[in-house]
Amino acid sequence: MKAALSAYSTDDCIAALATPWGRSALAVIRTSGPGAVELLAPAFSRPRKLRDAAGGGMIHGFLMDPASGEKVDEVVLGVFRGPKSYTGEDSVEIFCHGSPPGIDGILGLLRGLGFRPAEPGEFTFRAFFHGRMDLTRAEAVTEIVAAETRKAHSLALHRLAGTLAARIDEAKALLIRARAAVEIGLDYPEGEAPEVPLPLEETARAAEVLRRLLATYREGLLHRDGARVALAGRTNAGKSSLFNLFLREERSIVSEEPGTTRDYIESRLDLGGVPVLLYDTAGLRDSSDPAETEGVRRARTLIDGAALVVYLVDAAFGETREDREALDDLGPRALAVWNKIDLAPGPAPEGRLRLSTRTGEGFPELAAEILRRLRGGEAPAGDEPVIDSARQKTLLERGLRALERFQARAGRLPLDVVGEDLAEALRVLGEITGETTSDEVLAQMFSRFCLGK
Repeated sequence: MKAALSAYSTDDCIAALATPWGRSALAVIRTSGPGAVELLAPAFSRPRKLRDAAGGGMIHGFLMDPASGEKVDEVVLGVFRGPKSYTGEDSVEIFCHGSPPGIDGILGLLRGLGFRPAEPGEFTFRAFFHGRMDLTRAEAVTEIVAAETRKAHSLALHRLAGTLAARIDEAKALLIRARAAVEIGLDYPEGEAPEVPLPLEETARAAEVLRRLLATYREGLLHRDGARVALAGRTNAGKSSLFNLFLREERSIVSEEPGTTRDYIESRLDLGGVPVLLYDTAGLRDSSDPAETEGVRRARTLIDGAALVVYLVDAAFGETREDREALDDLGPRALAVWNKIDLAPGPAPEGRLRLSTRTGEGFPELAAEILRRLRGGEAPAGDEPVIDSARQKTLLERGLRALERFQARAGRLPLDVVGEDLAEALRVLGEITGETTSDEVLAQMFSRFCLGK
């Protein structure tokens, strides 16, 4: 069992609303702590039934003010007995009506019984404290809650299932064997140690595990935070039509009249599992109209801040000097699209993707290329856990540097010196899973959780 954080006591009972505040059909209030079942029983209409309940059972009844006997709400209680519960402690989940006054009444009743309001992330901290999950799984809990797409949710769910912890354990097992080989040499007086090969193979394999995990960080960050993509180009290049095609609805006004889009329009979409904030911007041209001039200024600001700019060229009109200059200025952030191929059939200039926003020809290829550009390459293998935590990335980099130092210095420096590199790598892996993580880091991490988690 780990030492408790000063910010999170673990010897009392806590309670918090686990569902969003507001009107709803149902709400869930979580409680946990030593004696949580017995503490709640006097306020339940069937106290003996609650006290005798085994873990995993559900009981219907009423919560009541013990002093007046007044009913607070009709509820169903889910009873969980430690250590086979989320937190590892006895806990009761209260399923009540989603009425704000009713919820407020139950929370007040719980405070009167002796339940302390839970801090953000305190239920998950108790699960970590009681060994129900390691730190990678605990981080996955809040990542699941924050996921904006099904893919991001799936990646976090895999981490919650332990795929990342399994990779870390794989590397740790290799390093423990390597450390044991070094220790054999250190246990003997100088010149008397048996010939033990340096564990270069084990450390190289462990380093490769860390490299593979680090290589997934960009993908994980992309699924977690998403990306800004701006549609740009001259007037009437087809930006609004492409915007509508992505959204599969008529959001932007499409007109043959130049300068129709005078301000930007934005929308969120799930592009292959990546949350994308897509912008339809005003056509880039000089204008004497103050409103259109302001729209162009805003378009340029959005383009400057976008991770990727899909620049459309009107194939029926041809590529102009202004188009080429704009693409040169954008550099690698630009994805050049040769639009309206239904009006101008034939090959596109080199480096331009063919597209017809009217017929949809070329659209799947464009969507795939946007994803490839945002990822910086192909997606990681399907069975590889994907990380999106800056904390984990920093620690993996530290561990990899320690292993690379070992590889470079083994056989050239004394064993006690290079042995410290292995010890450092093992300490870092322990920090990732929470075995050796400081209270300050833990407090900072769990404080980012929502209440009730």
